[in-house]
Amino acid sequence: MIRRHPILSVLALLLLLLLAWAWPNRAHLVAFPDIIGAYTAKEYCSCRYVSGNPATYCEGYVKQYVPISSLLDDEGAKRVTASGLGRTHSAVWLGERQGCQLLPSK
Repeated sequence: MIRRHPILSVLALLLLLLLAWAWPNRAHLVAFPDIIGAYTAKEYCSCRYVSGNPATYCEGYVKQYVPISSLLDDEGAKRVTASGLGRTHSAVWLGERQGCQLLPSK
C-alpha cells in the first residue's frame, strides 16, 4: 500500500498524528472559541475605560489573528460586548478601584 500510494499514506499518517495530538488536548480545543470573545471584551474595556485611551487605539490594541465578528462599545454603561467564533462575552467597568470585570456568559 505504501509503495503504491505514497502520498495517500503520508496524508493518513498526518491525520493519525493530528488525532493523537487533539485527543488529549480536547478540553483546551473546546475552550478556545470562548477565549477569543472574552479576551477581546475584557482587554478592550480595560484599554478604553481604565487606561482612558481612544476607541480607535483600543480596537487596534485588541486585534488578533482570529478575527471577531462584532465589537460593541456602550459608552453610557461602560460595557463592551465582543463576539467571535460564535460566542459572545461582555465586560463592564465597575469603577476606579475595581476596573473592568468580565461578566458571566449566559
